[in-house]
Amino acid sequence: MSLDVSPKLLAEAEAGDIREEDFVDTVRTSLPYAYDLIASLAAELRDGTAEFTDNQTPPPSERERGQLLRALASDAIRGSLERHFGVTLAFQNCHRVAAFRPGARGGETYGRFTSTRAQVLNQSAELRDC
Repeated sequence: MSLDVSPKLLAEAEAGDIREEDFVDTVRTSLPYAYDLIASLAAELRDGTAEFTDNQTPPPSERERGQLLRALASDAIRGSLERHFGVTLAFQNCHRVAAFRPGARGGETYGRFTSTRAQVLNQSAELRDC
């Protein structure tokens, strides 16, 4: 299971909609590495002038790598984190996540980062089984 959902949040979901803030808090506590990495990229982006910020450092263990993969593979989690931090996320390989400014989708820089060419150029033997 990718998220540690509290009985209270589960009951709320069974009864109807839940507050996104409560969902994001569940993500924060369940996937702390992924949450903290995206938070730091969003802060770096907000504090700078670059079009995007990205992480190129592999996670310290497979546990953290799994958190990042689960967060970015889920449309609900990824979308909530994008809204929460006010960024657009892009993902390559097993750890290279980038935070773009809102509205970047469709732009030249985002397009280059998410292109098939960029994906091929960012491959290496050590990432083959990640």
